[in-house]
Amino acid sequence: MGTVTIGVSIAVPEPHGSLLQERRAGFGDPAACCIPTHVTLLPPTEVEDSALPAIEAHLVEVAAAGRPFPMRLSGTGTFRPLSPVVYVRVAEGAEACTWLQQQVRDVSGPVARELQFPYHPHVTVAHGIGEEAMDHAFEALSGYEAAWPCTGFALYEQGADGVWRKLREFAFGSAVVPPQASSPERDTTLPAL
Repeated sequence: MGTVTIGVSIAVPEPHGSLLQERRAGFGDPAACCIPTHVTLLPPTEVEDSALPAIEAHLVEVAAAGRPFPMRLSGTGTFRPLSPVVYVRVAEGAEACTWLQQQVRDVSGPVARELQFPYHPHVTVAHGIGEEAMDHAFEALSGYEAAWPCTGFALYEQGADGVWRKLREFAFGSAVVPPQASSPERDTTLPAL
């Protein structure tokens, strides 16, 4: 038996996910090619590979109790100087993300764990790169907007090559999207680099 590194997150759907991933790469972040654009619910966590069935069963229960909600990204933020991260802000859906991550990490579940920092839902667009590049990322995406109905989350595994790959998706227990989330997606035209 061995260990695997897993994570649970809400994928940022297309075309938004690819656009932000391309921008992250353009800012010089070498991890951009390895990490699908997402909002983290469970950060990288090492587990025994034999625990995966129990973890998946737990995530099925969490998803069954969840409901679709509107997700909206707007503008940028940073965790500097505490952590070298620039991110796109979760302007709508943060409370639902917070509830979900608490359920995923519940002390009675198979992936109970403490976090290094207080939970703050966000979409990383630059991490661990030079200060000027971080400043550029912060400014370049300051007007970014995207919205979509969030209908579930996914379990990912980090491969030996450092690339995160989706293992399984978990849809929420209700297919009904709240009315405010069913409006057409906003224009997400990105400003030039």
